[in-house]
Amino acid sequence: MAETKKSVFETLNAINCNEHTEQKNGLTYLSWAWAWQMVKTHFPDAFYTIYEREGGIPYFTDGKTAWVKTGVTICGLEHIEYLPVMDNRNNSIPLERITSFDMNKAIQRSLTKAVARHGLGLYIYAGEDLPAEESETKKANDPKPAPAKKTPSKQESKPATKADPKDYLPGGKYYATVIERSAKNQPTKSGETMRDFWVRTVGANEDMMEAFDHDVATYRLNNNIQPAF
Repeated sequence: MAETKKSVFETLNAINCNEHTEQKNGLTYLSWAWAWQMVKTHFPDAFYTIYEREGGIPYFTDGKTAWVKTGVTICGLEHIEYLPVMDNRNNSIPLERITSFDMNKAIQRSLTKAVARHGLGLYIYAGEDLPAEESETKKANDPKPAPAKKTPSKQESKPATKADPKDYLPGGKYYATVIERSAKNQPTKSGETMRDFWVRTVGANEDMMEAFDHDVATYRLNNNIQPAF
């Protein structure tokens, strides 16, 4: 029986990228050069697009901050990524302080995230340690741990799980969900707005809040969602 050909996503999503990442400020970053090398190795016809404004300006702005827009096309399918121009703390840089170096770095990171939408390194942005296939194999091969002995007590209570703030920062495993729910005006179970919840959880400063609002506005624009007034 002939083997079923894997899709682009299945091919790229199965690649282990762990040896080509680095840690900065608690976040994991994938080498853009290596990521593009992997894409071209498996799909030689792939190409990327750096979107520009009139005059060849490679960024977009609201007058206060800036963001880049890039796209990666593989086998005729383009995935587009928007990314704010940020400093080394992942805060949006004020427009008047942005340098060509900052712009180039944002473009590289944006292209890497666009590649991830095709599958390569997506597990990193989802907060996982291994690609799905390797993770399942590891679970199957790992011996099951012996059940822990339970100490009887008159009353037992399960401690509350406290969220890790870095999971809610850009690139964290919950950030995209918070952006989506905020864009759709979906509050928390307690009735708090997602924006207020996010600001409180991460201890956001003014620059971080501006970047958050930009990401929400971008999501609404891409998904034709009208903001609530």
